[in-house]
Amino acid sequence: MNPGINCVAILRVKKSRSEPKLAKESLTQGVALACLLVLGGFAIAGPSGLLAWSENQRMLEQRREEVVKLTQERDEVRNRVALLDSRSADPDLTGELLRSNLNVVHPDEMVMLLN
Repeated sequence: MNPGINCVAILRVKKSRSEPKLAKESLTQGVALACLLVLGGFAIAGPSGLLAWSENQRMLEQRREEVVKLTQERDEVRNRVALLDSRSADPDLTGELLRSNLNVVHPDEMVMLLN
């Protein structure tokens, strides 16, 4: 060590901050806290938050059931259209449609009304 330098002068004691906070600093921290609280509120109760999660799952399951039902209906209609193809129409289905839509019966058929 250099004899001309005092060791005490090299060590500096860090002072603790005892001054009051500035108003601008307090305002900044308050705004940051408010933003964090708003974001936390949205994470819990927002449209895609924790509380809406179960509702979204229930709606998804309903939509899947609806898709299955509509797919079955589409397949039934597709089959019926295939049976009514003008090149090779199913005689039973065409007869059924004629009787129900046009109220036409064959002369040797008997009509029975069911109540």
